[in-house]
Amino acid sequence: MSLNSFNALDTLEVNGQQYSYYNLNSVPGVEKLPYALKVLAENLLRTEDGANVTAEHINALAHWDPSADPSVEIQFTPARVLMQDFTGVPCVVDLATMRQAVTALGGDPDQVNPLNPAEMVIDHSVIVEFFGTPDAIERNVAIEYERNEERYQFLRWGQGAFSNFRVVPPGTGIVHQVNIEYLARVIMDNEKVLYPDTCVGTDSHTTMENGLGILGWGVGGIEAEAAMLGQPISMLIPRVVGFKLTGQTKPGVTATDVVLTITDMLRQHGVVGKFVEFYGEGISAVPLANRATIGNMSPEYGSTCAIFPIDQETLDYMRLTGRDDDAIARVEAYTKAQGLWHYPNVEAEYSEYLELDLGTVMPSIAGPKRPQDRITLDRAKETWREAVRAYTNDLAGEGDLAGRPSRPVHVTTANHGEFDIDHGIVGIASITSCTNTSNPSVMLSAGLLARNAVKRGLFVKPWVKTTMGPGSQVVTDYYETAGLWEYLQKLGFYLSGYGCTACIGNGGPLIPEVSQAIQDNDLAACSVLSGNRNFEGRINPDIKMNYLASPPLVIAYAIAGTLDIDFDTQPLGTDHEGNEVFLRDIWPSDEDIDSIISSAITEDMYAKDYADVFAGDTRWQSLDTPEGDTFAWNEDSTYIRKAPYFDGMGLEPEPVTDVEGARVLAKLGDSVTTDHISPASAIKPGTPAAQYLDSYGVAQKDYNSFGSRRGNHEIMVRGTFANIRLQNQLLDGVSGGYTRDFTQPEAPQSFIYDAAQNYAAAGIPLVVLGGKEYGTGSSRDWAAKGTALLGVKAVIAESFERIHRSNLIGMGVIPLQFPAGESHESLGLNGTEVYDIAGITELNSGITPKTVKVTATNEDGTAVTFDAIVRIDTPGEADYYRNGGILQYVLRNMVKND
Repeated sequence: MSLNSFNALDTLEVNGQQYSYYNLNSVPGVEKLPYALKVLAENLLRTEDGANVTAEHINALAHWDPSADPSVEIQFTPARVLMQDFTGVPCVVDLATMRQAVTALGGDPDQVNPLNPAEMVIDHSVIVEFFGTPDAIERNVAIEYERNEERYQFLRWGQGAFSNFRVVPPGTGIVHQVNIEYLARVIMDNEKVLYPDTCVGTDSHTTMENGLGILGWGVGGIEAEAAMLGQPISMLIPRVVGFKLTGQTKPGVTATDVVLTITDMLRQHGVVGKFVEFYGEGISAVPLANRATIGNMSPEYGSTCAIFPIDQETLDYMRLTGRDDDAIARVEAYTKAQGLWHYPNVEAEYSEYLELDLGTVMPSIAGPKRPQDRITLDRAKETWREAVRAYTNDLAGEGDLAGRPSRPVHVTTANHGEFDIDHGIVGIASITSCTNTSNPSVMLSAGLLARNAVKRGLFVKPWVKTTMGPGSQVVTDYYETAGLWEYLQKLGFYLSGYGCTACIGNGGPLIPEVSQAIQDNDLAACSVLSGNRNFEGRINPDIKMNYLASPPLVIAYAIAGTLDIDFDTQPLGTDHEGNEVFLRDIWPSDEDIDSIISSAITEDMYAKDYADVFAGDTRWQSLDTPEGDTFAWNEDSTYIRKAPYFDGMGLEPEPVTDVEGARVLAKLGDSVTTDHISPASAIKPGTPAAQYLDSYGVAQKDYNSFGSRRGNHEIMVRGTFANIRLQNQLLDGVSGGYTRDFTQPEAPQSFIYDAAQNYAAAGIPLVVLGGKEYGTGSSRDWAAKGTALLGVKAVIAESFERIHRSNLIGMGVIPLQFPAGESHESLGLNGTEVYDIAGITELNSGITPKTVKVTATNEDGTAVTFDAIVRIDTPGEADYYRNGGILQYVLRNMVKND
């Protein structure tokens, strides 16, 4: 219970029911805050405990200075946690391991349960191996189950063993669409206590829920696990960028065009680490699906969230998607009582301001390698011709190919005929991803364009792999109701799976003969997808240039078969009478789109598709599922292994110790990301991870990726610091997971994992030296877990990315910062020294030292000493570190409080 220092606990009657809530009006100053900060203020009021959350924290938020840089750290307690299967499996592994650890300490394993609702949607495992046929989805799902049976059995066990944990089985939809259509509560009702639905997720695009007025964002797995178990998340009170929307879009402009424009604007403005909040009279004209599309792209422009307040549009969407009347009534009554309801004429104070007149937005795509690289459609051809020169040295062609590199290649295929391809071919055209497949306006627009194209006699080029991966089964329902499926299928866009496919590299292989021709001739092939990420090498290894586009434009480019087209001046093809057909001739009108939306989408569709959302199909239900409160680990498994974090752990933590005689495992430069530390890519033959799989008889074709094997620490620790682009400065000009092994004569080059094993055998602790912004990028839990399991006791860097710093503490690794203005370069450290770190033991007395003394001793006996800043920033973090990690802290408290 909250200390309730502000006497905020109040009552609210809704439809004859009495509810309690913490009234924001009890705190002077809160009324002028942006919507998102009001949500944070309520969170602090409700969780005030006098330690992690104090009255001073609440006052600091109420008196927030919009112009100040963030400096006040607060503890945010999300209401629930959302996971997808890649990132969620290791979370469940840790919880299962904790149950056994509790038992070993004399506690009850049933104590280990999420205290807050935790839900997982299995959507990242389907790969589009088959396409363009009616049975494509069945064949893809069959392969999915074959490859992932062991992981799915484990998750089914977790679903039965843990309370407050639910799993949405494969083949249902994409996590973020399922979230906004069904899982999201908007306002929580917890035993008659009302409060805002706040949700963190183990996927960066969790921000899609911001469109519903739900504050949340993506976090690392360690933070997600802690949040499940009731632990708060440390954060600085952020700057908030107010983004005013005015006007209305012109005919022919899609929600995708709007979001690509906003992404471009916000990237140019600079919003990394900030909240973005949309306001103004214009937002009432923005449909909820469009709001969700904008929120989804928040990671692409770098903000923590991109939120819309709650208004009538929110209620209408809740009603459409089958939420019950009482829930909708609670949302309206609560938000109006709390000052969270959006009134267009009331404007909050913001740190920075931007404005977009929606009437100025033009049709756009983005590429060839970043979401913010927006190109207006009328310049797409000339921009592609400029960009392709970076991908080939070929000379310009003649005739129609004049002015662009050209290398025509004739291809003969077994199933797709003969044709010529060249630079710029569209190898994959994919309607995919949570970003757009949740949006009926762009999905039905694609269906209408397909209908118009087929009726005019147009077809997709034979070299294009066409895939359709809707975000939920509702999409296929309204396609069928609208009579549009047959036209999509005639263009090759058959249902390929309900899941995150091409956007994360699960689009599968290209047509084999096309793939071979691209590789043999080094062609600059392209993909066009309705997704949110188009980074180099992400979509397909054969594809060099990747473009984001709206679903109808995906179809248009599939028909064109190339990026080298100007839709205004060049036809897509000819009709049955030989007349040229341009894109404008088949583009659906806004009136047609609005009409089909109103006639084809009903509340009943959502009610039917989500009626048994956790039940799954016969494949899921027939899985041989383990039983029992604790999991029976299979020692021969290469996917799921018992985590080692609690081995030998006692009820009381051992005193923390100083670091003595440590060696440097890696000396790294600036902007080392969590992708560098813990890659999610394919497992390279010959590496320690591959050698491990070889020892279990796993064939190379079945190595799979680090992402799919996150439930096995043996593989993940072997992949730590193993990114092929990592530059360890202990070695000259060598890229990859290598280091110098000082346990061996003359310190030979070694795999980092192998060297760490030798250091552990010799009882030598390890440190890592880093530069600025250490740990940027996706907040992968394994970047911290793998670091700890390698034996690293401290990371000394110039500065840290916030989440990775927190994750290191959560795994018992102390983050230290070089003195201001200093670095390993300025101090003359080359990484061959022996390191001693003194002063850490002060933590045993309950005091967190501001600095510790680091002594780096050279081979000749000379030494460099400096005072490193201790980046344990809150009392809670100090408790975690003293316990050897956040999970150990939680586990011990469980047993003690039993």
